[in-house]
Amino acid sequence: MGKLLTKLNQWQMTIYENKWWSITLVFLLSFLISIPVFVFFRKNVFDLNWEIPIDKITLFFGILFAFWFIIYNLKKYLIYSFTIYFIVFIIASLEGNYSFFKVIDSYRIIVYNADDNYEREAIKPNTLLPFPNKKRVEESVDYLNPKVRNFALYCVNKHFKKEAKLQPENRKFIQYFAVFTEINSRWNYVNDPKTDEYFANASESLTYFSGDCDDHAILMAATIKSIGGTMRLIHTGKHMYPELYVGKAKDLEQVVYIIKNELFKQITKGKVLFIHRDEDDKIWLNMDYTAHYPGGPFLGEEILGILKL
Repeated sequence: MGKLLTKLNQWQMTIYENKWWSITLVFLLSFLISIPVFVFFRKNVFDLNWEIPIDKITLFFGILFAFWFIIYNLKKYLIYSFTIYFIVFIIASLEGNYSFFKVIDSYRIIVYNADDNYEREAIKPNTLLPFPNKKRVEESVDYLNPKVRNFALYCVNKHFKKEAKLQPENRKFIQYFAVFTEINSRWNYVNDPKTDEYFANASESLTYFSGDCDDHAILMAATIKSIGGTMRLIHTGKHMYPELYVGKAKDLEQVVYIIKNELFKQITKGKVLFIHRDEDDKIWLNMDYTAHYPGGPFLGEEILGILKL
């Protein structure tokens, strides 16, 4: 132990006497500490949601400067600071709470400019009408049916399982998109009887994956609800489609990044995602069968009714 401390003291003196080494290591350590602190503040504390991401830039450089100032004034103990940092880093990594690549991934998601990658369409609450056949539709969303739940489990074990393991903080969205992928790859549009509107239970649609837009929306909503998602159905008069509750602006950053840079990178290249934002700032993502990726274009029809499930 004594030999180790002697060696550390020798390294510390060498670094302290070399101006450029000292400045470089002070900046490096400040940067390494600032990234996880920035991620924590951005996710849990700081969110101005400005159109231009000045809030992100200001926050990160503010944190970086604060740590640089502290460490620079303690540079006589720089080698000890590095040693403590790497000990904490190794312990946290072994416990699974922290790893350099995990934090970097979170950092990339946060600094990714999601604003240029989605389009928001307005819903006018004063124009909404009562949702047609509300009770029949609600009863058809049988998300507690074991067949629906088992099908959801099948989806999440078939699609994006590796990505879900690598990104536990985003696992729920990755699994919802696994359901989207499986249903939309198998769905076959079939008309209702001419004489009446037919609403198939979600568990019923699992037999042939066929039906009209109502049946698709019900199946998508029920399957995602069975694994914890929050869904709603949109009625336009001639069409019905499901929407997934994303959350707030910080959650949208993650979802846009996952779709456009991880799961649907090729098919979404050069395209934007389509969302609705409520008057209370809740964000909903289009999950219709007419698109080949979550957040695909709306059909452009006026929204007449909304059914929250």
